[in-house]
Amino acid sequence: MPQPALTKAQQRRLEKLAREARRTPQAMLRFVLRDGFELCEEDVAAARGAQVELAESGTVPHRQVSNEARAVIARHARAPRRQAA
Repeated sequence: MPQPALTKAQQRRLEKLAREARRTPQAMLRFVLRDGFELCEEDVAAARGAQVELAESGTVPHRQVSNEARAVIARHARAPRRQAA
């Protein structure tokens, strides 16, 4: 039984995808075979976009987020409930 082979265009596409994902083509091939080129390309683009956004905007420490969330919940828990008409 012959082994499936990538065309030259698919090989170039795999190599480009691997560079963008900072992986080897061999590592990316597993995901491409499982999910297809389109989904892998979308995932890599989304991850790269998230990395750029994170670098530009920074992060918020977990403790700060937790404290702010608790404050919002407490503020709304104290609010008087409206009576149904």
